[in-house]
Amino acid sequence: MPDQLLPFLVVVAVLTLTPGPDMALVLRNGVRGGSSAAWWTGLGCCTGIAGYAAASAVGLAALLAASATAFTALKLVGAAYLVYLGVMALWHSRRRPAAPAAGAAGAAGAASAAGAAAARAADREAGDPGVDASALRRATAFRQGLLSNLLNPKIALLFLTLIPQFVTPGEPVWTTGVLAAVFLAVAVVWWRAFSLAVGALGALLSRERVRTAVDRVAGVVLIGLGVRVALSHR
Repeated sequence: MPDQLLPFLVVVAVLTLTPGPDMALVLRNGVRGGSSAAWWTGLGCCTGIAGYAAASAVGLAALLAASATAFTALKLVGAAYLVYLGVMALWHSRRRPAAPAAGAAGAAGAASAAGAAAARAADREAGDPGVDASALRRATAFRQGLLSNLLNPKIALLFLTLIPQFVTPGEPVWTTGVLAAVFLAVAVVWWRAFSLAVGALGALLSRERVRTAVDRVAGVVLIGLGVRVALSHR
């Protein structure tokens, strides 16, 4: 057992609970697709973390950290992806059809509903991240979580700079792997708990006004984080 395991757990818990792109994305997908979508988005995030943990073990993360060009290219792609997700969230919140009026507007309401259903089907085929709850697939949610982490080079730097600080001189080489596994386990537990909380609040989050508000807030947050990532330094 690593000597600095308890302090490491405290630091990892703080990092995991700190709001960021992952939390905005998981919450937004949870509102769109419920607990399942939130959970699969979180699993995608965890898979991205695992990928960088494996990369750091074979030295790829060190290569990324050493190359300013590679770091900048990956950073800009990741920033563009966050902005894209944010724009799609805002666009979806604007194009959601209003509830049809009663009486004479019944026929128009039926046509509007049919058109909305056709639009959702088209979104589903196109893989639009702004699809409705019934259309948000597990694969889509997982892919968004995975890409949001894989396109974030700072996670690679996190493994290179954070974990070694908690390895006591003289400890076996596999101590780094144990700490990386602990990091991943904390992330899995957190996203599972977060997804269950989203499910428990399903009745509230399913309200049209709440869903629209979450779409808009998450969209603004994702765009802002994307700009921040693009302007950040190593």
